[in-house]
Amino acid sequence: MSQGLVTMSYIVASSLFILSLGGLSNQKTARRGNYYGMIGMAIAIIATIMSDAVTSYSILIVCLLIGGGIGAKAALKVEMTQMPELVALMHSLVGMSAVLVGYANFMDSTSSLEGVEKTIHEIEIFLGILIGAITFSGSVIAFGKLCGRISGKPVLLTGRHWLNLGLLLAVITLGVLFVSAAQTGHGSWPLMLMTLVALVFGVHMVMAIGGADMPVVVSMLNSYSGWAAAATGFMLSNDLLIVTGALVGSSGAILSYIMCRAMNRNFISVIAGGFGSSGGGEAAEIEGDVQTVDVKEMVALLRDAKNIMIIPGYGMAVAQAQHTVNEITKLLNKQNKNVRFAIHPVAGRMPGHMNVLLAEAKVPYDIVYEMDEVNEDFPDVDVSIVIGANDIVNPSALEDPNSPIAGMPVIECWKGHVTIVLKRSMATGYAGIGNSLFVRENTRMLFGDANESLQLVLKDLQSKKYG
Repeated sequence: MSQGLVTMSYIVASSLFILSLGGLSNQKTARRGNYYGMIGMAIAIIATIMSDAVTSYSILIVCLLIGGGIGAKAALKVEMTQMPELVALMHSLVGMSAVLVGYANFMDSTSSLEGVEKTIHEIEIFLGILIGAITFSGSVIAFGKLCGRISGKPVLLTGRHWLNLGLLLAVITLGVLFVSAAQTGHGSWPLMLMTLVALVFGVHMVMAIGGADMPVVVSMLNSYSGWAAAATGFMLSNDLLIVTGALVGSSGAILSYIMCRAMNRNFISVIAGGFGSSGGGEAAEIEGDVQTVDVKEMVALLRDAKNIMIIPGYGMAVAQAQHTVNEITKLLNKQNKNVRFAIHPVAGRMPGHMNVLLAEAKVPYDIVYEMDEVNEDFPDVDVSIVIGANDIVNPSALEDPNSPIAGMPVIECWKGHVTIVLKRSMATGYAGIGNSLFVRENTRMLFGDANESLQLVLKDLQSKKYG
C-alpha cells in the first residue's frame, strides 16, 4: 500500500475516532459512537499492516492473534462489575508499551538522526518512558484498589508533597543528564533511574488517593495513557498514534476536571494526593438506631407514593439488579407514578458506570438525571430508593467538616419523605467511613442481596393485591 493511501486511511480513522468521542458524549448515541470507534480502529490496523513499515508479517500475525485472543476472552468473560478493573489494567498495558517502545528506540543503532533532530528525538524518548512508567505503576495500584486487593483508604505519607517535589526535581535532573549523555551514544543509566523514579511516583500518587475518588483516578489514568500513546507516536513518527493519543489524553483530562468540579475538589489536589485527607480533626461518629423494613412494607410505600427517586450505586452493579430495577420502573410508570433516576458523577468505580448499567437494562434515557438536576426536588419526593450506594448519599459530606469526603456534593435524598436503603449489611462504603443517612428518622434499611430483594418487590407489585 502506498504511503499516500496509508495517510488517507489514517485521516479517515482519526475522523471516526473524533465521531466516536462525540457519540459517547450522549447516551442515545453511545452505541453508534462505539461502532465508529471500532470501524476506525479496524481501518487503522489494516492500513498499518499493509504499510511499508511492516517487515515481518509472521511476528505481526502472532502478536495480533495473541492480543486479539486475550482481548476477546476478556470481553466475553469480564462481568460489568469488573469493568473498572479491566479499564485500569488496559491503561497499565498502554503505559508499559510506551516504556518498551521508548527503550527500543533508545537502543536502535540504525538511527541516522543528528544535531537538533537527535536531541528532540531523545527528549521524546525520555518523556514517553516517563509518562508510560507513571501510567503503568499508577494503573496497577488503581487495579488493586478497584478489585479490593489494596485498601481503598488513602496512604498519606508524612511530607508527601516534599516527596513529590523531590521526585520531580530528580526527573528534571536525570532528563538533563540523559540528553547530554545521549549525544555521545550513552545515557542508559539516567534513563533507567528515571524509569524507577517514575514508577515510584505512580505508586505514591495513586496510593495517596482515597477510595471514594477512584472514578476520578480512572479518568486521570485514561488521560495519562493517551499522552503515553501520543509520545509513542512521536517516537515512531506515526501520525495516527499522535492524533489518537492527543484525543484520549485531552478528553480524559477534561473529564477529570469536570468530575473534580462536580465533587468540589481541586484538580491539582488529585495529583498531589489531597483527596481523602480530613479537614483537621477526627470525623464525627455515627450514632443512632437503624430502622429496618421488609418487602411488604416497601411495596406498600411504593403503592402510596406519587414521586419516586431511584439512586443506584456500586452495590447495584455487584448484585446485577439493573434489569429488575427496570422492570419495577416500567410497572410503576404504568401505575401513573413519576419515577426518576438520580446519578452521582462518581457513582460506581469509573466515570459513567451507572449510566452504562442503566443503558444495558434499557432504562429510558429521559428519566435518568444528573445529581444537580434533581437535588432541589427531594422535598417533593415521596420515596427514595438507594440501591447499594453509600458515600454518594452520605450527609457527612455536608455536615461534618472533618469527614474525608467533606465538601463533596452528594445526593440529598434524606430531604425526601422516606428513604429506603438496600444494602447487604451496615458495612462502610469505598471511602471507609460511616453514613449518618442510615440512622435518620425517615430512613428504612432493607438488608440482603439487592437483586433478590427487588425481585420480591417486583413479584408483590405484579400481584393483584397491589395491582
